[in-house]
Amino acid sequence: MGGFFGAALKGDAAFDVFFGTDYHSHLGTRRAGMVFYGEEDGFNRAIHNIENTPFRTKFDKDYHEMSGNLGIGCISDFEPQPLIIRSHHGTYALTTVGKINNAEELADEIIKKSGTHFFELSGGNINATELVAALINTKDNIIEGIKYAQDVIEGSITILLLTPAGIYLARDRFGRTPIILGKRDDGYCATFESFAYLNLGYRDYRELGPGEIAIMTPEGVQTLVKPGDNMKICTFLWVYYGYPSSRYEGVSVEQMRYRCGANMAKRDMARAEKIEMDIAAAVPDSGTAHAVGYANESGIPFSRPFIKYTPTWPRSFMPTIQEKRNMIAKMKLIPVHELIDGQRILLIDDSIVRGTQLRETTEFLYKSGAKEVHVRPACPPIMYGCKYLNFSRSSSEMELIARQVIHEEEGEKVSRTILDDYVNPDSDRYHLMLDRIKERLGFSTLAFNRLDDMLDAVGIEREKLCTYCWDGVQ
Repeated sequence: MGGFFGAALKGDAAFDVFFGTDYHSHLGTRRAGMVFYGEEDGFNRAIHNIENTPFRTKFDKDYHEMSGNLGIGCISDFEPQPLIIRSHHGTYALTTVGKINNAEELADEIIKKSGTHFFELSGGNINATELVAALINTKDNIIEGIKYAQDVIEGSITILLLTPAGIYLARDRFGRTPIILGKRDDGYCATFESFAYLNLGYRDYRELGPGEIAIMTPEGVQTLVKPGDNMKICTFLWVYYGYPSSRYEGVSVEQMRYRCGANMAKRDMARAEKIEMDIAAAVPDSGTAHAVGYANESGIPFSRPFIKYTPTWPRSFMPTIQEKRNMIAKMKLIPVHELIDGQRILLIDDSIVRGTQLRETTEFLYKSGAKEVHVRPACPPIMYGCKYLNFSRSSSEMELIARQVIHEEEGEKVSRTILDDYVNPDSDRYHLMLDRIKERLGFSTLAFNRLDDMLDAVGIEREKLCTYCWDGVQ
């Protein structure tokens, strides 16, 4: 994933961009950067590796030495950015969020036509932000360049582009990620997370629409390309990625998760065979609000049978090696044996992707004295790797536990019709898949949240929400 924050102010923007970007630290784990522009000093930039050191610690010295009334900052899970580009458009800085599925083809075409070159990152990949800059530079002006990049990229791309004249803002064509604007007496800001500007004194202004391109200056935000009619914002922003105090398209993340948990509780309470449970708990932190919603609706007491130790451990999904991620996740959970011993625990996590960590968490609860562990993921089984936002950066969909189980039952070649049957929560195949996952991961019972219940918790028209990873619908 990744996050960003930009500000265009009448005074210096360094303080706002530094703290606004830091508020996006939950969205990326590898690289971060800031760029500022001011008439006196021109462009100045800093980029650091943040794999083992928080953004604020890494950039504290830089931000005290940087200045400019225009600035952008980013947190990135992969490539170093923002980049400073010198081209026939002049000098500009660029940061992006998204995923480019046809990067190799686009790069080959640019090299063939212009003879330019690209620097390779570790692993042989091209910096996606550099590729976006190259696409923009094929056109006569920046606006046409941004439109061209968004048209030819397969996947999604949201762009902040800083020039001496202002900051261009471009939300991806189908609005899979947000650009939210704040307003203050001395200027404006643009952010991925809506809460990032609240403590900086901004008030809500508006959100860019899908495919909208605008330019932000201290005097205002002017739309240059009107938004399109079709939106497919990522539903996982509410389920997992988004910070609890954020909202997208006017829908609160925390409230959505309460409703999500409540809908799961209603399903459980309506089942013919009632399951007795003593406490409702969550895999912290993203499962917590879902569990609170479940507890409030069901009347089962909410409890914290284990506590996440965060003062020194990095986030569990940061390392690239799965085994190391699992180890860190395990080390971070500290049991409260008095709340576990002999208890029938209802455990809610945001999702099950590979299932490795949740299996170890369940084993951890049993070893700590739990009598039963009933698992309720807050979203449906993940069937497809994300093509748009790198939610699941699996090298193969066979890394997904749902697909592994289907492969065991159906063989190597599985038709779309059969996959659709496994997606249907009322089908025999779906229930067979649940039984197999439950057995493999060692749960007492397993019931995924239904897609219709999850979308009901969001409260936005279904056609405006991306559900590809669950049902393959683009």
